Amino acid sequence: MSCIFCDIDNRPEEDIVFRNELVLFLHNPKHEGSLKHSGLIIPVAHRETAFDLTPREITATFELLSRVKAYMDEAFQPDGYNLGWNCGEVAGQRVFHAHMHVIPRFRQEPLAGVGIRDHLKSDANSW
Repeated sequence: MSCIFCDIDNRPEEDIVFRNELVLFLHNPKHEGSLKHSGLIIPVAHRETAFDLTPREITATFELLSRVKAYMDEAFQPDGYNLGWNCGEVAGQRVFHAHMHVIPRFRQEPLAGVGIRDHLKSDANSW
């Protein structure tokens, strides 16, 4: 199986800003659909979803998240953040290696004030 996140060290175009033994932060991932200034916190070991992370990996993820927030606050001065995990194909997961999306949000965006659940609460998704 080929996994783009398991092979991250062989992709010099990727911008790994922070790393420890268990997780890393990839800023502005170089794949289709990435949002400006966004990033991913990714476990070093292959874990399919957030539900597969070990307790140590969960702790390491949230410790790194505090560093990522300080970095993004200084670099971009966002007005808010969205954090998210997509777990499973039905939930929108496209790369089956767990990763937390860290998305800074800005007042001047066309979708400012729209959260990650808004599309799920639409009439189009009622059943």
